Amino acid sequence: MAAKAQYSKDNPRALGDKAFDNKDWYEAAYYYRKAAEGMSLITQQSIPYTGGGKSAKKDVKGGKPEERAYICYRLGESYRGYENYLEAGPWYFKVLEENNEAQYPLSRLWYGVCLRATQNFDEAIKQLTQFNQAYKGDAKYKAIAEKEIRNCNFAKEQYKYPLLIDVAKRGGSWNSDGSDYALWLRDGNSYFTSSRFVKDEKTHLNRIYTMANKDAGQPQVIKFKSDENIKDLEYGTPSFTPDGQRMYFTRWFKVGSKSTYAIYTSKMEGTDWGTPQKLNANVNADGYNSIQPFVTADGKSLYFASTKPGGQGGDDIWVADIGSDGNPINSRNLGDLVNTSMNEQAPYYDIQNKRLVYSSKGFLGLGGFDFFESFNGDGKWTTPVNMGYPMNSAKDDLYYVPDNADQNKFYISSDRESDCCLNLFEVNDKRHLLTGIVVDCDTRKALPGVKVSFVDSLSKQTIKQIVTDKTARYSFDVKTRRPYNLVLEKTGYFSKVLPVPASGDMKGDTLFNPEICLQAFKVDKPIVIKNVLYDYDKATLRAESKMVLNELVTIMKDNPKIKVELAAHTDSKGSDAYNYRLSQKRAQACVDYIISMGIDESRIYAKGYGESRPIAPNTLPNGKDNPEGRQLNRRTEFKVLKLE
Repeated sequence: MAAKAQYSKDNPRALGDKAFDNKDWYEAAYYYRKAAEGMSLITQQSIPYTGGGKSAKKDVKGGKPEERAYICYRLGESYRGYENYLEAGPWYFKVLEENNEAQYPLSRLWYGVCLRATQNFDEAIKQLTQFNQAYKGDAKYKAIAEKEIRNCNFAKEQYKYPLLIDVAKRGGSWNSDGSDYALWLRDGNSYFTSSRFVKDEKTHLNRIYTMANKDAGQPQVIKFKSDENIKDLEYGTPSFTPDGQRMYFTRWFKVGSKSTYAIYTSKMEGTDWGTPQKLNANVNADGYNSIQPFVTADGKSLYFASTKPGGQGGDDIWVADIGSDGNPINSRNLGDLVNTSMNEQAPYYDIQNKRLVYSSKGFLGLGGFDFFESFNGDGKWTTPVNMGYPMNSAKDDLYYVPDNADQNKFYISSDRESDCCLNLFEVNDKRHLLTGIVVDCDTRKALPGVKVSFVDSLSKQTIKQIVTDKTARYSFDVKTRRPYNLVLEKTGYFSKVLPVPASGDMKGDTLFNPEICLQAFKVDKPIVIKNVLYDYDKATLRAESKMVLNELVTIMKDNPKIKVELAAHTDSKGSDAYNYRLSQKRAQACVDYIISMGIDESRIYAKGYGESRPIAPNTLPNGKDNPEGRQLNRRTEFKVLKLE
């Protein structure tokens, strides 16, 4: 955005100071940067974003040390003022590098905040910790540092195991050279706020635009009949009544350093929007700001953010009942569970599910505004829950709106990919349902009474647990890329632990497992292990036999309280002594392999029975050989000896 004032070579600092005092951060940064160039603070290469290391290039110093420190700190403050943390960070670092921290003790705090905002979490923690150890001033700044450290640790965990959603900046005409945010979908059209360049007024001003959802053309600005003539009047954050005949929006203007915000409404008059009418004092209290209206789907309630009295501090979320004339008949603060002493903004309320989605800076998060959700039950709100990464980012994330035509899609506004401005993002939700049925391995019939647990395999915390009914079906929500296990348990059956399939392998919204079987067992009752094969007259395990024995290894790992006897049997060919020795060697070979796979030797032992326990005749009644019977007798089996 172009600076509005005229540039004077002789006194860029004075112009910067004037803009700074008016909180025109972009303009202030422009002039302070000119001053920095005059002091050789900016060389051919801009100051590197070092993350706490040394500058890559030593610049030629110019100007008095106190003047250099002043310009560096003011540049950091100006860039941070419009949330350009990438540019702000190096200037705070410059203050520290030139040993001016005593003069500007908050420089390390804001440097740490910039590092957090640019996802340099470890270095941010280091700088913020150092600030808290050394700083002796106002306790509120130490509190900011402590919260930012918590945010960094939370963000590190979130970035490691993100939500199963894809977030992508919208292309085409949805985003511009300014800010684009606060989308509303209605009747196949999109309405949103944009500060794109206005040709008629030759500047960037926030206006409400509309465009067909699938339109590849340019959005059209919405114009209102107006009886006011206020310079630089701006409009944004549209919301509509269910019939589409009334729009609510924020309107604001700036005089000096003060911006005044209020919520207005306009009625459709034929094909045009009528003169905006300011809502009454139930919403717009004199001397306070009210912003970001949201009309519920039934048209009965208006949620909004406001600094008006009766809140917890800063912007709070409020709700008002709407009268027949479109004006609020009351308003009430959502309370100290939803609101904090910091800012809460951009409410969205789903009346069907009684779900509030809004943005806050007051809770543990990734930094800046984060999305939180809370549910209303019997007039009471649940504790807000951070909606996680990548729904949230290290910067500002606001204005949630679902796509009514696609339940797996919604839209947000975020400056995560911008140095200055909110952009419109499309979110595709790949969170899904993990569902299936549990059966008996032998009968293949549905198995009721199975305790099925959905377990976080890292923390070992059980997220949810159900007991199957007669349908034997289980169902769990899979929301993140964290590793999870299903644990299935039933008395008289071997427990089973199964890793939840990696989310990237899923083709649809639902993973449907036709069945998971549990194997029944009784203490001291043998279970044959099929296809354990040996070379003739030897006890050497074949490779395919090891694969079969891995199933027993899994059973023993999933059931750590069982102790097992592993037995080998032969047919009647050969002497009793020979068959006993061979069976013992074969059983021991199996046990040795199972122990090698991590099973404690105290839990399993080998027993060779030779030909002493046939389960089928070795010969036929007529005395001839019975190959089928001998094959059944040459078996490997195991049995549970005890449950600890």
